[in-house]
Amino acid sequence: MLQSNQSVIRLNPADNLVIALVDLPAGAQPGGLEIATTQPIPRGHKIATRPIAAGEQVIRYGQIIGQALVNIPPGAHIHSHNLGMGPHTDDYAIGSESHALPALPPREFLGYHRADGQVGTRNYIGILTSVNCSGSVARFIAEAAEKDPVLSTMPNIDGFVAIVHNTGCGMSGVNEGYDTLMRTLKGYARNANFGGILLVGLGCEVMQVPDLVGQGRLRPDGNFRYMTIQQTGGTRATIAAGLKVLHEMAEVASHTARAPAPVSKLMIGLQCGGSDGYSGITANPALGHMSDLLVQMGGTTILSETPEIYGAEHLLTRRAVSKEVGDKLLERIQWWEDYTARNGGEMDNNPSPGNKKGGLTTILEKSLGAVAKGGTAPLVGVYKFAEPITTPGFTYMDSPGYDPCSVTGQIASGATMIIFTTGRGSVSGYKPSPCIKLATNSEMYARMAEDMDINCGDILTNGVSIAAKGAEILEKVIAVASGARTFSEELGFGGAEFVPWQIGAVM
Repeated sequence: MLQSNQSVIRLNPADNLVIALVDLPAGAQPGGLEIATTQPIPRGHKIATRPIAAGEQVIRYGQIIGQALVNIPPGAHIHSHNLGMGPHTDDYAIGSESHALPALPPREFLGYHRADGQVGTRNYIGILTSVNCSGSVARFIAEAAEKDPVLSTMPNIDGFVAIVHNTGCGMSGVNEGYDTLMRTLKGYARNANFGGILLVGLGCEVMQVPDLVGQGRLRPDGNFRYMTIQQTGGTRATIAAGLKVLHEMAEVASHTARAPAPVSKLMIGLQCGGSDGYSGITANPALGHMSDLLVQMGGTTILSETPEIYGAEHLLTRRAVSKEVGDKLLERIQWWEDYTARNGGEMDNNPSPGNKKGGLTTILEKSLGAVAKGGTAPLVGVYKFAEPITTPGFTYMDSPGYDPCSVTGQIASGATMIIFTTGRGSVSGYKPSPCIKLATNSEMYARMAEDMDINCGDILTNGVSIAAKGAEILEKVIAVASGARTFSEELGFGGAEFVPWQIGAVM
């Protein structure tokens, strides 16, 4: 960070702009700069530091974030009215910056050891649904279990989670959407944060229960049961049968207690939502540093949200460990370009109104900040949505930018914890995996302190280093992995955020 003072910050010597750290009135003269603002500038927004001609590239982080739509004078506000996407090309240079990070001494957490070698951070019993039509009954079963005097006091059980969704029927049974849902449901059934799974279907849906259970053992520990409402005898009969099965499953799951495990067994999904102009300055780079630390100890982190790395994918391809890995990422980018075109959209539609209000303008700018969550470690693997992640290290999983959907894919791929950065103040949770929330700015943190686990705004307000904040996040990760509850868990989030990615026509 260069030329930082109490009112603005320049992120790279090549930048032709600075970022306002406070609301600036017209005529303000930020310290260290020989310019005056030509209009009021909200905090988190961009200010031109020299004349930028129409068509000229606008630079932030030392990278192109778009092109000037008109002549922009020094001191002017740079935003949607004068900055556009413009044509851009990237030098992918696959593998040119892939450098292994030095190993760090191992750390331990207290987790739940599973039969397949995975280690969970939680021990839930899941009631998984094949179709929306069995969702209410799954919730009824979970609610009955939470009220049951025996089940609710079982040792080592974190609770009973109904995993319900709005698909599973009215869809083709032979296309990409069907395959994606199949991977997602199977991935949840196998997630290490579940000590057992009860699968509940209706009976006549496209996503047939026999198809799910017939393609291989869904859980290596065998703590898995299934039933359909139609075959069991209706709602009340299914609730009663489900409750009986949960007693049997919980008895098995309760015998698993927390035990020491190396942090190399952790798999963490990296997420951001409600991003602002500070996201790429504070929380995202700090999370990236934590990602590097975990990778250096043998752990696994997952970056996702393909529409939100668009324009910054070259920063990832250059870190790919092989041409195959780099090409896989570029194939997903090309798939998204085709997918959005077929559906009448474009990749630059991504920044939301909240993102723009927070100071972000183009998808290029948003993506450059989002990629910072991935640190500097080599990219060792690229996976489809909900595909099991089998290679330890820094990985990428393809997903939409819609946070609940992206996290759903990460958990299906094996994530046992989620870390979520936010500048506007996103509130959510993702059972069965605990979610740590990082605030990008101190103002929002103070306003929403009961939702935010860590404030990264002090990187700017108190001069805390990125490295120190990354180390702080790692300590929080180990504590939460060992059983400490996050604010989203305390508030009861996680029952509504299972959102499988629906690809294809609803029929």
